Amino acid sequence: MKRFNHKPILYGIAVLGLTSCAVPNVADIKKARTLPDEAVRIENNTDPDKFQPVNLKAYFTDPQLQELFEKVMEANPDFQIARQRVEIANSFLRRSKMDLLPSLEIGAAASGDRYGKYTMEGVGNYDTNLSPNITEDQKINRDFTPNYWLGARSSWEIDAWGKLKNKKLSAQKKYLASTEGLRLLQVELFTDIANLYYQLVTLDNRLAIYQKNYKLQQRAFEIILAQREVGKATELAVQQFKAQNNNWLAEIEHIKVEIVTVEQAITTLTGSYGGDVKRGSALMPTNMEILNKDINIEGVIHSRPDVAANYYVLEASQADAKAARAAFYPRIDLGASFGLNAFSAGTFFKPASLAGQLLGGLMVPVFNKGQLKHEFNVANKEQEIAFLNYQKSITTAFNELQSILKQTKIYERVLQLKSEEVGFLDRGVEVSNDLYLTGYANYFELINSQKSKLTAELDLLRFQHQNTRNNVLLFKALGGKLD
Repeated sequence: MKRFNHKPILYGIAVLGLTSCAVPNVADIKKARTLPDEAVRIENNTDPDKFQPVNLKAYFTDPQLQELFEKVMEANPDFQIARQRVEIANSFLRRSKMDLLPSLEIGAAASGDRYGKYTMEGVGNYDTNLSPNITEDQKINRDFTPNYWLGARSSWEIDAWGKLKNKKLSAQKKYLASTEGLRLLQVELFTDIANLYYQLVTLDNRLAIYQKNYKLQQRAFEIILAQREVGKATELAVQQFKAQNNNWLAEIEHIKVEIVTVEQAITTLTGSYGGDVKRGSALMPTNMEILNKDINIEGVIHSRPDVAANYYVLEASQADAKAARAAFYPRIDLGASFGLNAFSAGTFFKPASLAGQLLGGLMVPVFNKGQLKHEFNVANKEQEIAFLNYQKSITTAFNELQSILKQTKIYERVLQLKSEEVGFLDRGVEVSNDLYLTGYANYFELINSQKSKLTAELDLLRFQHQNTRNNVLLFKALGGKLD
C-alpha cells in the first residue's frame, strides 16, 4: 500500500503561517508633553508641609451643602446611569476573562436518517449487517437509522499570539476608565450643586443688602418729607427719593424670582419634587491653608479623574490595536467531546457506547486580510485619538489649575480693598445725613451717598461670590477625594 505523503500539507501550512506573519506593528504609547519646569511645583515658604489631596467633607464644611451632596448620590439620574455603565463595563471585563478559558457544554442530541439504497451510507449499512463480525445488537436499522448522543463538549482557542489577553486588558482598562468617569461625574455634580448652593446664599445676602439699605433710605426719606412740610425741601427731592425706593423694591422682587429659579435647578439635580432648599448664610472663605502648601502640580494633574480616565482609554486603545494585530496570525483551536453515542435505544447505556473525540485546528487568514488591515487601521487611529484626548486633558487641567491658583490670590487683595471701600461709604452715609440736616449738603448728595453705599456692598458681595466659585472649582482642579 502506498504511504500517504504529509510533507506537501505541512509545507503549505508553513507557507500560510509565514504569510500571516507579515503584519503591521502597533505604535507604543506616546508620552505627553512635559510641563514647564517653572510650573511643576508651587512652593511657599510659609508652610513647608506637603500638599495632600483634599477631602470633600473637609473642604465643604457647610452641613446643609453636605446634605445636598448625599441627595445627589442617592437620587440624581445622571449619576445612577453612570453607575450602571460602570456595572456594564465590569460585566465586559468578567466576560473577557472567561474567553481565555475552555468552554464546556453538557447536553443531549437525537436525530434519525433514512438512507437511500443507492447511497454510500445505504450500501454501507446493508453491507455491515451482512458481516459475520458483528452481533445482533450492532446491526443497523436500515429503514430508519436513529442517532442518540449524551455527553459533554469542550472547545478552546489557544491564545498563542495574545489576542484574547489584549482583549481582556482592553476591557480592564475600559472598566477603570468608567470608574474614573463615574468619579469625574461625581466631582462635576458636586461642584454644580456647590455653585448653585452658594449662588442661592449670594441671592439671600443680596436680598438682605437691598432690604437693609431700603430701611436706611426710608429714614432719609422721612427727613425729606418733614423738611418739605416746613419748606426746606422741594417736591423734586421727594420724587427722586420715591423713584429710588421703587427701584430698590423692584430689585427685591426680582431677586425673589432668581431665588425660585436657582432652587428649582438644585431640586432637579437632587432628584426632588420642588420644595425649599435649606441653606446657611455664609459664603466660602479662601482656603489659604491649601495655598500655603508645597503643591506638586504634575502629581495633582495626573490624579484628576478626567486625566486618569483618558489615560486608561489610551491604554485600552493600544490593547485593542494589539488584539487587531494578533488577528493576522493563525488561529489555533482545540476541541473535545465525550459521552454516550449509539444508534439504538437498547444499547445506548451500555459501556460499549462510550465515545470520545479530540479535535485540533489551525486556521490562517488569507482572503480576509484586507478586512483585518482595515480593522487594524481603525484601531491604530483610535489609539492616536485617545492620545490626543489624553494630551488635551492634561493641558486643560494644567491651565485650569494655574488660572484658579492665580485668581485666588488676586481675589484676596480685591476683597480687602472692597471691604475697606464699604467701610468708608458706611461712614459717608452718616456724614451726609448730618451735613444735610445742618444745610451743608443737598438731597442729591444724600441720594448719591446711599446709592454708592449700596453699589459698593453689592460689588463686595459679587466678588465674594466669584471668590467662592473659584474655591469650588479649586476642589475639582486639585483632584479632590470624595471619601
